Amino acid sequence: MARNEEKSQSMLNRFLQLKQEERKKPRERRPWSANDCNSLPDAERWRSSILRDIGRKVTEIQNSALGEYRIRELNDHINRLIREKGHWEKRILELGGANYSAGQSKLLESDGLTVPGGNKEYKYFGEARNLPGVKELFRESAPAVVKKTRQELSKNIDPDYYGFRDDDDYLLQQEETSAEAQAIAKGVEDWKRKREETAKDQQSLLNKRRKADSGKEDEEEDELYVRDEGEDSDDAAEPKFVSHVPLPSEEELKKMLLQKKKEELMKTYASTTLVSSLAEGEQEVKVLLGKK
Repeated sequence: MARNEEKSQSMLNRFLQLKQEERKKPRERRPWSANDCNSLPDAERWRSSILRDIGRKVTEIQNSALGEYRIRELNDHINRLIREKGHWEKRILELGGANYSAGQSKLLESDGLTVPGGNKEYKYFGEARNLPGVKELFRESAPAVVKKTRQELSKNIDPDYYGFRDDDDYLLQQEETSAEAQAIAKGVEDWKRKREETAKDQQSLLNKRRKADSGKEDEEEDELYVRDEGEDSDDAAEPKFVSHVPLPSEEELKKMLLQKKKEELMKTYASTTLVSSLAEGEQEVKVLLGKK
């Protein structure tokens, strides 16, 4: 069996295609100028065909692989179609049709952007906005900051800037009075609350001290009672010591120890002649003082 491509190239099929084309009406082309059309339905039809062409071109220009030359060509063609659409809308309005320039016809044009400060009628669609030389135009430059001089700043200064006429404002006085009353009431409430908290803290501290003092007194009484009982039991158990020889006092013991240390030092570091001379000197001093 023959394939479809071979069937379409057969003599019979080509003959039938030529006959069908002859029977069809010749393709009608859109008038070059909208003023040449005097029929409202024809004008509506040509406007619709322009809208279809614009939609197809806008879809095609979104492809970044077309190349710079093709993208520029498509963008120019879209702008020409938009201008032509405006002429047909104006002609439709002249023939008594609807006013399409009110907003419905601008739906397809909303995808395009105009260059800030440039031609507002020429728009860039799709990848045309990323072309070299066009991308830089859409970069928003920061506005230059102009500093005002001191003289320019002082021109707008009036008495209200310094608050000279604040006391004459009746509404401001009312707000200040209400705010002052609220602040005073809040301060009084805080003072009362703090005073109550302080009184509670003092009372609790006083109660703790009282409990502690009462506990100490009980402990002291118990200790005294235990001590008295212990002393009584010790006295009863152990006999008292009675000395029959007079014992030296604490001062006498200290003097005796000091004298003994002196004698030991003299024996260790002094000669016998020096020791004997010192002893004789002490005896003479005692004799003079009347001591034995």
